[in-house]
Amino acid sequence: MTKEVFERLLEEKHYKAIKSIFDTMNPVDIAVLLPEFEDKQLVLLFRLIPKESAAMVFTYLEPEEEQVLLEAFTDNELKTIMDDMFIDDTVDVIEEMPANVVERMLAAAGDKRNAINAVLNYPEDSAGSIMTLEYISLYPTMTIGDALKKIKSRGVHSETVNTCYVVEKHKLLGTVSAMDLLTCDDDEFISDVMEDNPITVTTLTDKEEVAQLFNKYDVLTIPVLDNEKCIVGIVTVDDAIDVIQEEAEEDFQKMAAIAPTDKPYLKTSVWNLWKVRIPWLLLLMLSATFTGIIVSSFEDALSRLVVLTAYIPMLMGTGGNSGSQASVTVIRGLSLGEVEAKDIFKVMWKEIRVSVLCGVSLAVACFFKIVVLDGMILHTEGVDKLVALVVALTLCATVICAKIIGCVLPIVAKVLKLDPAVMASPFITTIVDAVSLLVYFGVAKSLIPALA
Repeated sequence: MTKEVFERLLEEKHYKAIKSIFDTMNPVDIAVLLPEFEDKQLVLLFRLIPKESAAMVFTYLEPEEEQVLLEAFTDNELKTIMDDMFIDDTVDVIEEMPANVVERMLAAAGDKRNAINAVLNYPEDSAGSIMTLEYISLYPTMTIGDALKKIKSRGVHSETVNTCYVVEKHKLLGTVSAMDLLTCDDDEFISDVMEDNPITVTTLTDKEEVAQLFNKYDVLTIPVLDNEKCIVGIVTVDDAIDVIQEEAEEDFQKMAAIAPTDKPYLKTSVWNLWKVRIPWLLLLMLSATFTGIIVSSFEDALSRLVVLTAYIPMLMGTGGNSGSQASVTVIRGLSLGEVEAKDIFKVMWKEIRVSVLCGVSLAVACFFKIVVLDGMILHTEGVDKLVALVVALTLCATVICAKIIGCVLPIVAKVLKLDPAVMASPFITTIVDAVSLLVYFGVAKSLIPALA
């Protein structure tokens, strides 16, 4: 359904028709549609969503729309939404709201308030901050028939029933899948069908590490334990996907030399975009002054053989691209756990071999390009085989240096507890530019007598 259809139905006050349409729509699709309307229409449309879908739609909305609705809700409407939302979703909303809205939400939370406060107290990047407290716990002495009765009575209040957790005195003993419960005899005991030694994390485990465990072990939920090995909650795969998406977006922004922001682009003001971009641009601009200093120091040499200037952009560009290739590859390996800090020499040895192959290939192609195209066909003044040799050797050396720098810096950042993504394209390009110029002028002075 399009926005125009709903606007016409609202204008004609055909609210029953809107309700009927919402009955057939997926909650995600409704959440995508609602932000297209002005605040008053948004509130009215939300009140027409079926009760059983309203809380789910609410959790899929952006914080701006959530705030509009929360401020418009009556106390009864707020309590209804709070009752139907899972605790982890409620915490996510609370963390994005201003103080006055948070106060109302906590007041409407009722019995959930203590659980919400408990989750809010965990560090922002920890497993505890993204876990849900609503899961099915079973006892090892229960029969499967008793377990199924408990699931039927409690399942609607749990985030998932695909996996149930076998607990004794709050200690996690194992897990039971819904498949096991449905296919085994009712008089069998839970202890006979449960799986021992499930994959677990602690409340303080980094949430990015938790997300990687989902990818590694291909599970749908992971139990969260406290310091005493007692289960306190679970992390579900949808929360892990959110973490992966957030981390990926943050890394992309850092790799582009932009301070991370969690607001959608079209909803971010020009002022805020300026604030997240200008610090890195200033830093890169200042660091690029070293390139200018290097060029200025060799100004006399360049004036004697001006043709060398024409190849500076090519050398700097190729060096920057080579360094970026290595850094992105290593950053990916670090983020997926394929590369660790202790592997730095293995990584360097691999990149050295790759860089030699790339450097030699590019140098040969560059030499013949300068001799044939620039010298014989275009008759560029000052171009000869010696100039071609200087550029080719510099290109080879630049590629080797760039790839070593590109693979080492992200690992160094990891050791220093910095985000490896910071050491991506713009930062490495700036360093490689300076290195390529130093190599260029050094080789030129060594091989061309007129520049010595």
